[in-house]
Amino acid sequence: MNRRDFLFAAGAMLPAAAITKALAESGHVQHNNGEATAGKRTGQGYMPVHTPNGWTLPHKMVDGVKEFHLVAEEIEHEFAPGSKAKCWGYNGTTPGPTLEAVEGDRVRIFVTNRLPEHTSIHWHGLILPAGMDGVSGVTQPAIQPGETFVYEFTLQQHGTHMYHPHADEMVQLAMGMMGMFIIHPKHGEADPVDRDYAILLHNWAMHPGTSRPDPAVMQEFDLWTMNSKVFPAIDSLVAKTGERVRIRIGNLSMWNHPIHLHGVQFHVTGSDGGRWLKNQWRSEVTEIVGVGQARDIEFIAVPGDWAFHCHMSHHTMNAMGHDIPNTLGVDQSGIESEIRKLLPGYMAMGEHGMAEHQEHTDSGHMRGPDNTLPMMMGKGQFGNIEMGGMFTLVKARDDMAPGDFSDPGWYQHPSGTVARRISSSPDYGSPARRGTPASKRSEALPTPSRKNPHDHH
Repeated sequence: MNRRDFLFAAGAMLPAAAITKALAESGHVQHNNGEATAGKRTGQGYMPVHTPNGWTLPHKMVDGVKEFHLVAEEIEHEFAPGSKAKCWGYNGTTPGPTLEAVEGDRVRIFVTNRLPEHTSIHWHGLILPAGMDGVSGVTQPAIQPGETFVYEFTLQQHGTHMYHPHADEMVQLAMGMMGMFIIHPKHGEADPVDRDYAILLHNWAMHPGTSRPDPAVMQEFDLWTMNSKVFPAIDSLVAKTGERVRIRIGNLSMWNHPIHLHGVQFHVTGSDGGRWLKNQWRSEVTEIVGVGQARDIEFIAVPGDWAFHCHMSHHTMNAMGHDIPNTLGVDQSGIESEIRKLLPGYMAMGEHGMAEHQEHTDSGHMRGPDNTLPMMMGKGQFGNIEMGGMFTLVKARDDMAPGDFSDPGWYQHPSGTVARRISSSPDYGSPARRGTPASKRSEALPTPSRKNPHDHH
């Protein structure tokens, strides 16, 4: 057992501050003048957060104060190839860059307004002087176009926090103005993580053929995002087998999200209230993250490609129409030719379900409106994934290097561990059944449209 392994084994017997100090002495903490470097602990002892599809805002030290500079501005944002929009964000992106600091730090945050209207910034969940709370008209004058305001306060807590406007909030949130504010505990953590991810959940009303989000929509959104991207444009969350992984999830959308992770039972370990005492951790596989809430989940990575997504099925789709007739079980062959007289190229779907949608859009048979994503996207090593929206993958591998966040490709399953076809007959076997099947005719069942490369022969 080397020195570092011994320190982790002895962790239960040491206070958090002693562990952080011991890690620094063992070389596990990298002293790099406080600047965050992927995969290396900073001089203050924390593992920097990685924001998939995003970035962390650099700071500079001025007389012992960490200075950040945010710029509110209109941006061009790509949700995924094929859909770009005029959004509002910070420093060129939505979500804005992640802010990262340590409990006890003094921070000074400049905010420049390059929007066409006034704004402010609320530091969601932070304990600070009332005049720094960022509610325009209540705690401060609004920041007018062209103006720069400064916020300055000492961080009195740790946890997963967010920032967003409290001025014309309905419009500015709907347009993408939000970001994560991560505060690490000043005395370290008794169970340090090896990878720390930040995910911000949001929703968008991008009507077909349009290029600006609609802020007037309250519920029927058609893009559900992680860090303002939809699957398959959302980066995978990667880890090495055996690493402790934390995913910090913040929700500034208009809906609650039951976030589900395949492959492990994770612990819910913290929130915007900080990392909880260990006897308060809960073992779950799905955790609801409410509007305005943050939740931290932690797990030990096991090898594989594991789905990570909202479990509301409409939230893993794009560009869905909500006011269409139910065509399940309806023979549309006669009406299809009639509709084509009015809409050339029309293709009826939905009699057997919507799985064929991706095949038709991928092939170009069904071209959607300009600047509008198909409902289902993404291809895996076994075929169409038929997902979109709030969905990505956790990819754990035995050979991932510390600080390596690149996508390792598809998981190579050990021989004999992939579910496989053993029959193509719907009458296979003698399963116990109750009730009467809707149809006893085998020929009524659709024929598989593509061959599984792992078929049993």
